Amino acid sequence: MSNQRTLNVRGKKVTVVGLARSGAAACRLLVSQGALVTGSDHRPAAKIQTDLEDLKRKGVILEFRRHQPDAFLQADLIVVSPGVDTNLSLLQEARSRGVRVWSEVELAFRACQAPFAAITGTNGKSTTTTLLGLMVKHTGRKAIVAGNIGTALCDVALGLSKECWLVAEISSFQLETIDTFRPQMALLLNVTPDHLDRYPDLAGYLAAKARIFLNQMPEDVAVLNADDPLTMEAAARGKARKIFFSLRQPVTEGAFVQEGTFWLRLGGKEQAICHLAELKIQGTHNTENALAAIAAAGMLGVPPHSMREILKHFPGLEHRLETVAEIAGVRYLNDSKGTNVGATVKSLESFPAGRVILIAGGLDKGADFRTLVPVVKERVKETILIGQAREKLQVTLRGACPIQVAANLDEAVEAAQALAVPGDVVLLSPACASFDMFRDFEERGKVFKAMVGRLRDRERSGDARGIR
Repeated sequence: MSNQRTLNVRGKKVTVVGLARSGAAACRLLVSQGALVTGSDHRPAAKIQTDLEDLKRKGVILEFRRHQPDAFLQADLIVVSPGVDTNLSLLQEARSRGVRVWSEVELAFRACQAPFAAITGTNGKSTTTTLLGLMVKHTGRKAIVAGNIGTALCDVALGLSKECWLVAEISSFQLETIDTFRPQMALLLNVTPDHLDRYPDLAGYLAAKARIFLNQMPEDVAVLNADDPLTMEAAARGKARKIFFSLRQPVTEGAFVQEGTFWLRLGGKEQAICHLAELKIQGTHNTENALAAIAAAGMLGVPPHSMREILKHFPGLEHRLETVAEIAGVRYLNDSKGTNVGATVKSLESFPAGRVILIAGGLDKGADFRTLVPVVKERVKETILIGQAREKLQVTLRGACPIQVAANLDEAVEAAQALAVPGDVVLLSPACASFDMFRDFEERGKVFKAMVGRLRDRERSGDARGIR
């Protein structure tokens, strides 16, 4: 499972497009390798949450507000951040002139000798990535968790040995501009419609996800969701050995659930991992995430007892079906990471029928909200809508359940508190991006948690009438 990689950028003119976390990391790596680096961002410097002074001290030339043609057309290499549209006219012109365009993932891969376990999918990437990293570490072996999950790959790539696994969360945006990127293990968790404001259709989005298998060879491993037809389609032409996970049926090779127990079957040998009831994180989607991690960890030689310990004690990630508080018998859950319809559907499926007060809405990414209707009709007591997509959601969900429209998240939480009775669940799971009202999904989740915290304080003081 090894392949030799080299990175030779000394004296080369390299432009990094986009100066957020991964772009800044790419700048730092490139400078350390002797490249002549220009960082370009269409935003003003004041809007960029990066230590720009540090980049200047390292010798990076910085350009803001408008991309300068020379930085693109005279470069030897361009590295694009995930948020940059690869159809940008200057990028297309640079390509036509023979300039190579890489993602930060490609750059990190070439600079790193560690094997990659790369995880992509519409939902569950961060949880599965974290679980797999923890399982490997529990055995005493080295593993670094990075990528779209938080720490940029270029910040950790240098200096890792071949004995350390780099467990990387990878987005479809990052996969668009890979070249030689070849993960020794690639996981595709699921594919549901998302980012249709960037891709022309679901087929375009699926094609981007499928690129994770592009350079794999027969000695590599692909871990696939046997319950997801699009996942299976994406991997159909891949050369790697295929390992599966399934919530619905036993698989010939991989992880599955049978009679309330997680099982791993590899090389004709079956091993019980633990009971579903021992899994600390909640929800159907987290059961699937656990299965994916078990299948991958099994291929990496992680013993069942290590998997079991992690599954029994892992509390889950912030903003992902996170229990914030129970107030007067009502549970408040933060699923701000539910930025697409598929994620919200999975979250709603985790709760009893008719007991959920759903707070949804935000920036529409071109989603088809009709997929929400059946599960909302079955599980949701009332929906409170916010954000730019609220009118579209209101039209789509009309008749599925009672609906309120709120001006902001503050007002939505107040309305939910007024509706809820003991046994209900107030769930923030927007099915939309956050950028119409918040910096990102993390800020949206933190604001929700702060509001619930104030509501809890008022309840403790004997006044739960509002949170203002």
